[in-house]
Amino acid sequence: MAWSDRNSPIVAVATAPGRGAVGIVRVSGRGLLPLVQALCARELAPRQAVYGPFLDAEGEAIDHGLALYFPAPHSFTGEDVLELQAHGGPVVLQLLLARCLTAARELDAQGHERLPGLRVAEPGEFSQRAFLNDKIDLAQAEAIADLIEASTEAAARSATRSLEGAFSREIEALREQLVNLRMLVEATLDFPEEEIDFLEKADARGRLQRVVDALQRVLGQARQGALLREGLQVVLAGQPNAGKSSLLNALAGAELAIVTDIAGTTRDKVSQTIQIEGVPLHVIDTAGLRAEHEASDEVERIGMARSWEAIAQADAVLFLHDLTRLAQPDYARSDTEIAARLPTTVPVVHVFNKADQLDTAQVEAQVAAARSPVGHGLALSARTGAGLDALRRLLLEQAGWHAAPEGVFIARQRHVQALRQAGDHLEWAQAHAAQADGALDLLAEELRLAHNALGLITGAFSADDLLGEIFTRFCIGK
Repeated sequence: MAWSDRNSPIVAVATAPGRGAVGIVRVSGRGLLPLVQALCARELAPRQAVYGPFLDAEGEAIDHGLALYFPAPHSFTGEDVLELQAHGGPVVLQLLLARCLTAARELDAQGHERLPGLRVAEPGEFSQRAFLNDKIDLAQAEAIADLIEASTEAAARSATRSLEGAFSREIEALREQLVNLRMLVEATLDFPEEEIDFLEKADARGRLQRVVDALQRVLGQARQGALLREGLQVVLAGQPNAGKSSLLNALAGAELAIVTDIAGTTRDKVSQTIQIEGVPLHVIDTAGLRAEHEASDEVERIGMARSWEAIAQADAVLFLHDLTRLAQPDYARSDTEIAARLPTTVPVVHVFNKADQLDTAQVEAQVAAARSPVGHGLALSARTGAGLDALRRLLLEQAGWHAAPEGVFIARQRHVQALRQAGDHLEWAQAHAAQADGALDLLAEELRLAHNALGLITGAFSADDLLGEIFTRFCIGK
């Protein structure tokens, strides 16, 4: 985004592409009244919707709709904002957009352009200007995009909480505690001749511990919020015909993957996003795994290679075992070989499928016999649905989900990383505070670095490249 051009007025269609009942064209900048007069041929009272025609260069109506004018600074962007709410056809909106651009270049009675420099907005530029004009902070700006992209009701509600400032208030409270602590430490450094026993009389260690405790609480909430936003990548793995596609269909509640008795039916990845208690889970069904020399053709070898790639990138793996074949030596040996290749860094849930085809005693015996090579697991039937609720609960445990959605604000991985970085600096600060001489200079530096790390979340300390990376991911019109 061209930061040097951020003062020029901007215009964009602010509604999604396609046909709809209403479409919006939004303009933001300084001194919009001449443009308002050209488009609406009247003055608009601030923050009042006025119905009337939107005029072309010849004074003919392009469309009839509502016009709203928000004078600075009482607008979303902090600048003058004009919204034209017309019928939601793409042709109508493009005509209005083009008319805004041509009207801006027309000369008024004094020979001046009505709105010099008006241009089409870049992605996220309206929200960017709201941030730059202190209408919202960076975490709130990101929450706008997260609300638009929310894939579950819980994620949408959490994004709304962040947009309203719940997350930002938590961060600012932490920063305020750090500011007070820094003031005490640095004042002691400035006046060593007073011989104030800072660590004892000012309860520095106690204050620092309270900041650490508060940060850990916020970090826990942020991890939950990041999980709501990004979800969990779950890969179904196992030998051919173990029931992976049946399990995907059962979890999704729809026939997404083809299911047959023919081994190797699934040749490529099949993905579906489901939700459990509002947490999105991106479930990927993969081609059956076996020794490469056992592959029937090149297509199956490519499918297995893609399966291993998906497993390496997963947040959790559901390793399916066929209970009806576990007693077969070749099948059990292949399961053991697959388990040995699974990455140690990815949590694995061992799922023993087709429990409906054996009695309870047989299921327990088969699972018990399999524990040694593959570990403890969960027995279920993808066909009947028995055991699916237990699997869903286990998946949430693997994801680390434990908070009620109403108490969570949306967050991103960069927020989690910044909180962890602040926590690392506070850990070092505690180590310096515990020393006999106090090591106040090093303590002060660690507190400063922790303070700066928290500032990255709300944008108190942000590089232009970070802001560009965030806002260019927004849709045009936001």
